[in-house]
Amino acid sequence: MTNKTSLTIITAGLLAATVLFAPNAPSAAQGMAATTNEFSAQQQDSKKATRAVTPRATRTVTPRATRTVTPRATRTVTPRATRTVTPRATRTVTPRATRTVTPRATRTVTPRATRAVTPRATRTVTPRATRTVTPRATRTVTPRATRTVTPRATRTVTPRAIRTVTPRGSRAVTGGRLRGAGRAAIQGHNYSVWRGRHRVRHGGGWRTFGALSALGAIIIGSNQYYPYAYISAPENYCEGLTEDGCELMWQDVETIEGDVVPQCVAYCPWQ
Repeated sequence: MTNKTSLTIITAGLLAATVLFAPNAPSAAQGMAATTNEFSAQQQDSKKATRAVTPRATRTVTPRATRTVTPRATRTVTPRATRTVTPRATRTVTPRATRTVTPRATRTVTPRATRAVTPRATRTVTPRATRTVTPRATRTVTPRATRTVTPRATRTVTPRAIRTVTPRGSRAVTGGRLRGAGRAAIQGHNYSVWRGRHRVRHGGGWRTFGALSALGAIIIGSNQYYPYAYISAPENYCEGLTEDGCELMWQDVETIEGDVVPQCVAYCPWQ
């Protein structure tokens, strides 16, 4: 309450002073203003007389570009997992047992007794009596008389002319492939194949077949076949065709010794 009363009194005093001094204030202010203007005009005239004022160049100020500040991403810090350290188990060290070393017993070495060597008695050797060897009488050997052997004359086998043959039995495929083979499978049996001279047992002795070219070619129907190989098959298996088109023929073959022996021969479309 006291503060409000003081403010009221101060405000009233200020208003009264304003009313008293207000009529004289404009004249004094006007006098001061006239004196100040005259002094300023004189200073400006003296400055213009002594110095020419150069106007500054117009400076264009480019406002700075607005910079956008992107706030940093909030970084989440994951606290590390609490690591539990398990203390190592206490290791109990058992001291080794004290090893007692028993010293070895002192070994007494008894020296061997001195061996007395008695020299052997001197042996007298009597030489044997000298043996006289009488040489045997000389034996005279009479050589046998020289025997002259005359070789047999060479026999030339003339190849046969081409002949037309009618095969016996059926012309079904009864054997496997012969070309380049050393054995032939005929009706489920294996037989040997010879492409050159061949020896067989016949009549209590050995007989030799000559070259296959001496047999000559044959004609069956409109096809010509050439002797390809001797087959060790018997007569009842030597018939029919092979897988590669050869004809099996049972025929009499002349040997080098001059005999005629029946033999299985394969005739093929190639030579």
